Amino acid sequence: MAGTIATSPPGVLVSLVVVTLVVVGSFFLLVGTVGLLRLPNVYNRLHATSKATTLGASGIALAAWAYFGPGGAGLKALVTVLFLFLTAPTGGHMISRAAQRMGIEFEDGVNWPGRIDEQPEQPADGSENADD
Repeated sequence: MAGTIATSPPGVLVSLVVVTLVVVGSFFLLVGTVGLLRLPNVYNRLHATSKATTLGASGIALAAWAYFGPGGAGLKALVTVLFLFLTAPTGGHMISRAAQRMGIEFEDGVNWPGRIDEQPEQPADGSENADD
């Protein structure tokens, strides 16, 4: 076979690192899936899925980097991790912002800082205390 490079199988330590990263990544993706199915509203679901996607898929991509090494497919795995860390939180924020602008309410007991309906009412005459 001309043109193929013979590579030796990864060592025990590399295999252990790869398996650990795949298990950790799969765990985060599983937790994100459970959060997507069980949490009550769009904001909680987005929080669970964006964090799980970032950590879970990054763990699996880092496992690919550890297995394939620093060149070729390993470099693509590192670029994938960088891309995920930049885009997944940004996408989650944009979706939650759109949901907030559409008027989707939070669950009871959750406050959005700086909402207009949370501002204390001022007396009509402009004084600080109406009891004086």
